[in-house]
Amino acid sequence: MLNYLVKRIALALLTITVIMTVSYVLLRLAPGDPARSSLIGETGGENMSSDKNVLSQNTALRKKLYLDQPIYIGLFHWFKGVVTRGDFGDSAVVDAGRPVTQIILERLPVTLRLNFWAVLITYLLAIPIGIYAAVAPDGFFDRATTILLFFLYSLPVIWVALVLQATLCEGGLFPLFPLKGMASGPYTGMSTWQIMWDSIRHYILPVTCLCYAGFAGLSRYARSSMLEVVHQDYIRTARAKGLSEHVILFKHALRNALITLITLFAGLLPGLVAGSIITEYVFNINGMGSLSLLALNSRDYPLQMALFCFGGLLTLGGIMLSDILYVLTDPRITFNSRS
Repeated sequence: MLNYLVKRIALALLTITVIMTVSYVLLRLAPGDPARSSLIGETGGENMSSDKNVLSQNTALRKKLYLDQPIYIGLFHWFKGVVTRGDFGDSAVVDAGRPVTQIILERLPVTLRLNFWAVLITYLLAIPIGIYAAVAPDGFFDRATTILLFFLYSLPVIWVALVLQATLCEGGLFPLFPLKGMASGPYTGMSTWQIMWDSIRHYILPVTCLCYAGFAGLSRYARSSMLEVVHQDYIRTARAKGLSEHVILFKHALRNALITLITLFAGLLPGLVAGSIITEYVFNINGMGSLSLLALNSRDYPLQMALFCFGGLLTLGGIMLSDILYVLTDPRITFNSRS
């Protein structure tokens, strides 16, 4: 196992190096740069060349980010800062002068809390629905859930979020939930239960937008995996031995059907960052999704590179975690045979 993990970590380091190299080159080759974005922000896009102070700041920023040097020199200094000091640099535009790691760590807990509940609800609902749909294929429950789930899967996230806001938020038809943010403000004079209820009200709609599409897709995967398993010989043998249907489904069949679901789980970790961009933007939530959008619009190279690195590490970590879960789920899979 140790030998396998060492090989996978070495491969992951090589992969993340390639990812960051390609990302940096593409950022530098794309039109515009953070110095120009900062200059437009300072002057409002008017008389950009007339303000000497702004121009001098622009020149200093370009030198700081090595934009006046060839691409390979800028890439070398970026890797040098990350490897030797663990420094991803300072934000150039979004929050100028602040270390990007501080900005990410401030916003990361918000996105993690949102997506934790979204993933938990998705798996708790999708897997049982997929199992019971596979037990009686083409029955009423299977047909009804298939129609409903494919309908949900086809709905765009931004449309669902806007409809929920117009219908169920303050100022809408049924003002049951807050319009934006994750808190109503100071909780002075409120009891613990009131604070908890206020937090729950802020979470319900964003979590719904995050989980409904994944819930629809995961339940279909769970159904197809269970359909392949329930017709195997060992399932018929278990029924012939007189085991209860509950034990057969959840102890014997589900464990083998989990292989597909574990494979899908590898994509959940990067989804914790990338999957909530639209939801956080619509509900005005200061998380990783909205931060990614700000970094993209402002061409903030240091912040973008840190986000790319973070997303790449999450993806590689999810794949490695899936490999470990394979072994824990199915004893027939071993690290020795895989290596």
